[in-house]
Amino acid sequence: MLNLSAEQNGNEVIIHIEGKMDTNSSPQVTEKINENVLNCDKLILDLEKLEYVSSAGLRVFVMADQKMSDKGGELNVKNVPNPISEIFEMTGFDNMITII
Repeated sequence: MLNLSAEQNGNEVIIHIEGKMDTNSSPQVTEKINENVLNCDKLILDLEKLEYVSSAGLRVFVMADQKMSDKGGELNVKNVPNPISEIFEMTGFDNMITII
């Protein structure tokens, strides 16, 4: 199960991701990012309630970072839970994505 919500503050969009990002749910996150990427200069993914991320979910982060970079914007990730942080460290994502 995955719950998504987005809020816009000026040129910044925060997408809250709650639940599990896996092969089945990652397309929902991609869709939510695509809906919002053109409306912002800064995209923030709030992972406070993210319980699990698979390799499919990690690809979503790479795609989001690339989309924001291509348009001259910025992607940040915040409130990363410890289990997700450990996955980021093991895969090197902590060096690829800006964690605030």
